[in-house]
Amino acid sequence: MLIDALVKLTAEQVNKVAALARLTLGADESERMAADLARILDYVAKLDELDTSGVEPTSHVVAMAAPLRADVVTSKPAVADALANAPQSDDGYFVVPPIIE
Repeated sequence: MLIDALVKLTAEQVNKVAALARLTLGADESERMAADLARILDYVAKLDELDTSGVEPTSHVVAMAAPLRADVVTSKPAVADALANAPQSDDGYFVVPPIIE
């Protein structure tokens, strides 16, 4: 990889990314991170050159079936048990304070 081909990042851009990541960088760290980020961005730019026209989009590299089960109620609590610890109940329902007036 040629150093001249690297993306040029300013210290301001590096510090903005660091702030978004909640990092505090010193001047020497910002300089080093600028070089590292430039190499990463240069590599990503190289990936853009790959011909992926014959590659189907995938969400997972291994063919998998989702292990789903039927959504069926298997045990239903009794109303009295459900309301046993409720601060207030009325006629089989929870009583809660109004949120919209």
